[in-house]
Amino acid sequence: MNQDKMHLVNKIFNNETIRTVWDKEREKYYISVVDIVRVITESDNPQTYWRVLKKRLKDEGNETVTICNALKLKANDGKYRMTDVVDIEGMFRIIESIPSKNAEPIKTWLAKLGSERIDETFDPSLALERAIDLYRFKGYDENWIAKRIKGIQDRKKLTDVWKDGGITSSKEYAILTNEIYKEWSGMTAKEYKTFKGLRKESLRDNMTDIEVALADLGEIATREIAKKKNPQGLNANIEVAKRGGKIAGNARKDLEYELGESVVTNNNALNYKYVNDKENKILE
Repeated sequence: MNQDKMHLVNKIFNNETIRTVWDKEREKYYISVVDIVRVITESDNPQTYWRVLKKRLKDEGNETVTICNALKLKANDGKYRMTDVVDIEGMFRIIESIPSKNAEPIKTWLAKLGSERIDETFDPSLALERAIDLYRFKGYDENWIAKRIKGIQDRKKLTDVWKDGGITSSKEYAILTNEIYKEWSGMTAKEYKTFKGLRKESLRDNMTDIEVALADLGEIATREIAKKKNPQGLNANIEVAKRGGKIAGNARKDLEYELGESVVTNNNALNYKYVNDKENKILE
């Protein structure tokens, strides 16, 4: 596990320093509880505040306390000390437990977020509009956004075919997706994200247009072969996924032969860069 600053959390807290760590295995961020308490309460002694709050939550049977982990984090004096950390869900629960004026804007934002999700269940187009607005905000051009939305539709068509073939769990979907990716890129999706320096960010959102085209080709080819052959079960679908991915892999080889260079790049859309500080391990 590697320690670094987490941009998302820092934005929520007006760029205050919030110590975070990234767990590669769980693919989760863990956040310092004391830092959250310090920013929200403006307490001179956030450690004491959290100790008292933690006891109250525990006495009330609040599960927030039970999901805390202990982790060595770097303090201002440069030394590493055991510190309570929680994931993002736990962070929101703690915020909701703190009576502070500084917490109100975040609570309001959370409530608005929940309201938006409810509205989207009645009108799904709102979710699509929100996605388009977010892509525009991040600086993607209209042609890229249109292709991305089309890619999402194609992906849904593929997963529907997989369902017909008896694939039901998210783990099985991931296995099949990795088989496609390995055939054309030489990497699993997780390895590809690491190659690009990504964590929670979307892999497809950080591909070049050529990489996106190859990923789409691999999935479309897999879908069409599966529709024709009607494979049943994971093993049969793995073989089809490999065949679909190989078609995209051959297209990649042909293009790279013409260009004289690799079309798989470690660049990402927003130039993400995470600075590692020290190897850490969550203590259960």
